[in-house]
Amino acid sequence: MSITTAEPAAITGEEAMLAADTFARMAAGVGTVARCAPATVRLILTAFATGGHVLLEDLPGMGKTTLARALAAVTGGTARRVQCTPDLLPSDITGVTIFNERTREFEFHPGPAFTNVLIVDEINRTSPKTQSALLEVMQERQVTVDGTAHPVPRPFLVVATQNPVDLEGTFPLPEAQLDRFLMRLPLGYPGEEAELSLMRGSAVGSPEDLAAVLDSAEMARLSDVAERVIFAEPVYQYVLRLAQRTRGHARLRAGVSMRASIALCQAARMYALTDGRVYVTPEDIKALAGPVWGHRLVPLSGAATAEESAVLLDEVLAEVPVPVPHENRG
Repeated sequence: MSITTAEPAAITGEEAMLAADTFARMAAGVGTVARCAPATVRLILTAFATGGHVLLEDLPGMGKTTLARALAAVTGGTARRVQCTPDLLPSDITGVTIFNERTREFEFHPGPAFTNVLIVDEINRTSPKTQSALLEVMQERQVTVDGTAHPVPRPFLVVATQNPVDLEGTFPLPEAQLDRFLMRLPLGYPGEEAELSLMRGSAVGSPEDLAAVLDSAEMARLSDVAERVIFAEPVYQYVLRLAQRTRGHARLRAGVSMRASIALCQAARMYALTDGRVYVTPEDIKALAGPVWGHRLVPLSGAATAEESAVLLDEVLAEVPVPVPHENRG
């Protein structure tokens, strides 16, 4: 007797539009306090809803921490911040077990990792030992202290920051840890009007004043809807050809991994949903290739900068044929 698994019901246009409206309201809330490009906000919301982590790479004072706190507020979650320094210990992130003399028992005291949005400022200024303490919580959504696993709240997002210019006294992230981030993004400078508003101190809100647009249960439902977004076979083949091209590129020591290809497909479904569409297009793949794959490339010269990754990926995208429109919807 064979057992067949029913295919999930196809996503409807109404579901897609409702999801897009939710994303629009979250983006509007974030945009009132974080003065960055709407395209960047869309990408970060895509990462969060997908369950991925984000590495913000930009100069100090660009609003990275404010953006992360706003993200926690519109999703009804909590945010905690860790300032990385060379003497930061793994237990400063995960928590410690302390002996309670009154009860005569050991008690676990949670660290900052027990939150919905963990802001890790200047992650490359702490030691590799402490950086590695983030690996388990980023991948497994739990920390292990004294042999006991402690799950962190859901949803859980790490927003790490690093300064790409001032590298003196830093510890570059190893490839294994970079691979834990779904996206690497710059924020860039705000527009003239936005910067003038910030200088005047006018029309600037606080993340704590933002109303929650959805809760953790609704965020989980967004993931369920995204899984039913149509991903046609020609678009899968397009992602595969792009990945294979990075692996054979003359200026790359290593292209993207299978994990990177899967991550791109997952993000593309959610990215399409932010636009109210029930299907993924090659344009979604092209828009996400840089944020999702750029930090995973290993050029012959060493670690790839954002600028170098962008050039290499532009070459790859130009060399791989795009599926014709009538193929995209299956």
